[in-house]
Amino acid sequence: MKHLKSLNKYFWKYKWLFFLGIIFIVLSNYFRILAPQVTKYVLNTVEVSLSHNNPDVIRKTATHYDPLVNLFVRKLNTDNSSYKTKVLYSGITLLVLALISGLFMFLMRQTIIVMSRHIEYEQKNEIFKHYQTLDTHFYKTHNTGDLMNRISEDVSRVRMYVGPAVMYLINLAATIGFSVTYMVNENKELTLYVLAPLPILAFTIYYVNTIINHKADKIQRLLSDLTTNAQESYSGIRVIKSFVQEKAMLGFFEKNSEEYRTHSISLAKTEAIYFPSMGLLIGLSTLITILIGGIYVIQGSIGVGVIGEFIMYVLLLTFPVSAIGWTASMIQRAATSQRRINEFLDTSPSIKSKKEAKEITLRGNIEFKKVDFIYPHTGIHAIKDFSLKINKGEKVAVIGKTGSGKSTIAQLLLRMYDSQKGEILYDGIDIKDFELKSLRSQISYVPQDVFLFSDSVENNIGFALKDPDKDKVIAAARSAVVAKEIDHFPGKYQTMIGERGVTLSGGQKQRISIARALIKEHEITIFDDCLSAVDAKTENEIISNLYEYLHKKTAIIITHRIFSLFNFDKIIVLEDGAIAEQGTHQSLLEINGLYAEMYRRQQEQEKENLSLIK
Repeated sequence: MKHLKSLNKYFWKYKWLFFLGIIFIVLSNYFRILAPQVTKYVLNTVEVSLSHNNPDVIRKTATHYDPLVNLFVRKLNTDNSSYKTKVLYSGITLLVLALISGLFMFLMRQTIIVMSRHIEYEQKNEIFKHYQTLDTHFYKTHNTGDLMNRISEDVSRVRMYVGPAVMYLINLAATIGFSVTYMVNENKELTLYVLAPLPILAFTIYYVNTIINHKADKIQRLLSDLTTNAQESYSGIRVIKSFVQEKAMLGFFEKNSEEYRTHSISLAKTEAIYFPSMGLLIGLSTLITILIGGIYVIQGSIGVGVIGEFIMYVLLLTFPVSAIGWTASMIQRAATSQRRINEFLDTSPSIKSKKEAKEITLRGNIEFKKVDFIYPHTGIHAIKDFSLKINKGEKVAVIGKTGSGKSTIAQLLLRMYDSQKGEILYDGIDIKDFELKSLRSQISYVPQDVFLFSDSVENNIGFALKDPDKDKVIAAARSAVVAKEIDHFPGKYQTMIGERGVTLSGGQKQRISIARALIKEHEITIFDDCLSAVDAKTENEIISNLYEYLHKKTAIIITHRIFSLFNFDKIIVLEDGAIAEQGTHQSLLEINGLYAEMYRRQQEQEKENLSLIK
């Protein structure tokens, strides 16, 4: 329960809705609880009339009423109306009480339940906002499905607590308070007999509910596995068919499905106990009311109306008492979910701006000073004693084999990670002195792993723009050599590209990603191996466009290929995280080292590809 204390800020924020909700719950129960007393009056009136106003019958029908009902009774009795008229007016009164109670019940849900929806909205926004602050390391060490569950399933369970659970708890307190008070005032002994089975009912429901929730959670996890299995099969259907694994995948799905069916049947058997046991104990309370009440009527200590009143009280108490187990279960599950949410919200990003950080405009000078970096989640020593100076407007290529640390340089420049040793300077200022959002907003970046949103081509290219600008989008698409292909799409720039750009080829996705970076037009541009999926002709065209676009801009092009047509000011060859060679294209060929070897292999591969085409 201590984890739920963090929700008090929301209750305070929506205190008026909460306070009004409590008032409406009390009023709804008050007007509903008057109905049994009016019913008692009707039965007693009929009993007295049928006994021809026998003094003994009149004596035993003398009873207690709520002050409001008492006014109604006195009014009818002073008018000396016939018992039929009294019954008629009582029926109209019962209808009015039901309407008033229903009105307050409607208002109750319009306050408490609406409040829970507001809290759900606030909490989801809070979690999503926190997602945006967390660093790359967090996302590499946490499962995406778990993060999705926290913002969906966990928040939904918390909403069930701040809405229905709280409402039913207050409703339970009000119903029991009113009912027991009136029952005790009427007849203490009969009250004890009537209420005896209800605690057993509450315990039984709580116990069965606990089992049901345990089984339901298990089924939910199995359903999640089953859904994941199906989703992966649909997504990877081409791989499954190419390896002729349809039968194996079907067998795997059937195994999961069988387990899901077994547990679902087990849950259904458990739930079969729930309603019969509830009906049995409620019926037992009703039976006791009739049996003991009948004895008291025969003895002349109470009237028939009291039996009817108590039966109605039992029926009114049935749902609140039966909801105890369900409500307790909701609170328990909400506490678990809120604990998970709190653990997440208490996680602070390791990469964040200093309090004294400033928004500084970048001019384009970059310097690495003896930088060392080890990935915290794997322990891989990616960058070793790395020093490099890049002046404004220079074009630098970073070349190396897979795993040599090329992409790590881009991650460090964007401050996705902080180096353990050394300094990274922009215009002579330490990268940690920059305000983080300001720094990243001034760098155009094309990642190695292309990610496109399930949106239109135009919105994907113009992702970084605050205001839509079709002309800029088209210009960026032309620079990335993808404009002609977009013009052939069914909806052109309004074409929806599907989840992660599923409707596009690898080359098209890379070029749209390049266009998205070019549209920002900043002083520093970083390309991380972003031309691997395009053909040689398109590659040369893009490089030509880039050379024109990057004029007077600082550019770092990370690649495993050598672009001999691009006039780089400096080429860095990485090996095991350290600089093995650096210089211009011609000077590195003259050294006849790693770069020259890579260049010869690339030339041979290109010749081989040409011969195969011919």
